[in-house]
Amino acid sequence: MSEPLVLTIDFGTQSVRVSIFDNKGTILAMEKETYDPAYYSAKPGYAEQDPDYYYDCLCHCTKRIVKKNPELIERVAGITETCFRDSAVLLDKNGNVIRPMILWLDQRFAQCNKKLPLTARLAFNLVGMAKVIDMNRKRTVSNWLIENEPENWNRVDKYLAVSTYFVYRLTGQMKDSAANLTGHYPIDFKKKKWYPKPDKHLKGQIFSIKESMLCEIVPEGDKIGNILPKAAKETGLPEGLPIFAAGSDKSCETLGTGVVDSDYLAVSLGTACTVETTVTKYIEPIKFLPCYPACVDGYYNMDVQIYRGFWMINWFLKEFGATVIDDVTLSEYVADDFNKEMMTIPAGSGGLVLQPFWGPLLDRPAVKGAVVGFNDSTRRIHFYKAIIEGIGYALREAAEGFEKKLHKGFRGVRISGGGSLSPEICQVMADIFGLPVTRVQTNEASSLGAAMAAFIALGTYHDPKDAAKNMVTIRDTFQPNFVNHQVYNKLYKDVYLKLYPSLKSSYQYLWNFAK
Repeated sequence: MSEPLVLTIDFGTQSVRVSIFDNKGTILAMEKETYDPAYYSAKPGYAEQDPDYYYDCLCHCTKRIVKKNPELIERVAGITETCFRDSAVLLDKNGNVIRPMILWLDQRFAQCNKKLPLTARLAFNLVGMAKVIDMNRKRTVSNWLIENEPENWNRVDKYLAVSTYFVYRLTGQMKDSAANLTGHYPIDFKKKKWYPKPDKHLKGQIFSIKESMLCEIVPEGDKIGNILPKAAKETGLPEGLPIFAAGSDKSCETLGTGVVDSDYLAVSLGTACTVETTVTKYIEPIKFLPCYPACVDGYYNMDVQIYRGFWMINWFLKEFGATVIDDVTLSEYVADDFNKEMMTIPAGSGGLVLQPFWGPLLDRPAVKGAVVGFNDSTRRIHFYKAIIEGIGYALREAAEGFEKKLHKGFRGVRISGGGSLSPEICQVMADIFGLPVTRVQTNEASSLGAAMAAFIALGTYHDPKDAAKNMVTIRDTFQPNFVNHQVYNKLYKDVYLKLYPSLKSSYQYLWNFAK
């Protein structure tokens, strides 16, 4: 009898990919549908899309993969879905979408002029959480809707993560794992439960979401439901095929790179850049920043995100690169000419140092991007390389925070995302971290991680280490150039780390100025 296979659904910010994996981590078939457009902007900084458009793109993929691979589909034993984070879908009492969803990269803010109760404000001030709470309130879509679209908010019956909405379309179940609920939701990530009576709870109330609006949380690896007859007609997938709970894109990507413990770092160079590691205990990576549940039950991911990440590469190419590309962040786009040219200039970009704060950070809410060190020798390629180095510095800073929390160093970095397609970028990251940087057999690390979670759910593998041993293969490794590493050490310690403290008051002024 042939070994069972799994099918993964991977919703990215730019495209959806449907893949069939065997239990050795091999992609036997894959279909991809690029969104056109991925989102639209009614105003500068806005990013919205109809969630049903994403679902339609999924259906195009599944129909193609079923038509081309009927013999493989017969062997599929289960499905897992992974999805971009922090993007809510609003449903009315009939289960219909009320308005386009507001994506995670949208930059609008609520005013939140209505203050929290005095006791809550005193409590948050007492523990030093006031600024973090204020940022979370202003970044929460529900609060913006209450202020700006009260007529739509009054119609909301269900407030679902977009991953949950796709599960609902496929199975009729409003269920999801805590690992897929990363974002602005009233959830206790340590306990993997909603806060009780969240609209009244000390922390839960900052999101203004009622308990009745939320989905049911199930453990990672549990069966959520089965493909409905209606969904089977829409997707072409077999009716009754089970779907198992997994986790968000970054969580699956971390598993897919083989980072199953705290010996290694997972660096994702995508639209948003992240650095993660895997732990079995809940450890906050930064004070008041949650440690997120991993896509396999019993594990957590320490996670820090560089909000705009490699979006900045696309921004640079559009504004300065004389390269015509669309408005979407193409994390899979590799600027080969720029990457090769940047290696002709020394490490450190001629003294140009960039802080990649093109979007706010939870622990630094009032930040702005900064570039220092311009001189009459600065060229376009220096700026390009400084962006990549700046992202590397920011990721290294987060990783060093992990080390302090874990009381140990890391043995290496596993790298993924569109930026990892470039060997030059991988080498720069190795030089900045001073650690070997490794790529695995596929750039579709998020889909691979979702497949690993599926095989664990099916009982093929006992745990993440067992799955990684059998499904993750090292493709190549970039060893650090220690001459370059010493250059980066000096710039990182003597310039980069000192920029934020020095510019903090200026950032705050500019933040208020640009409102």
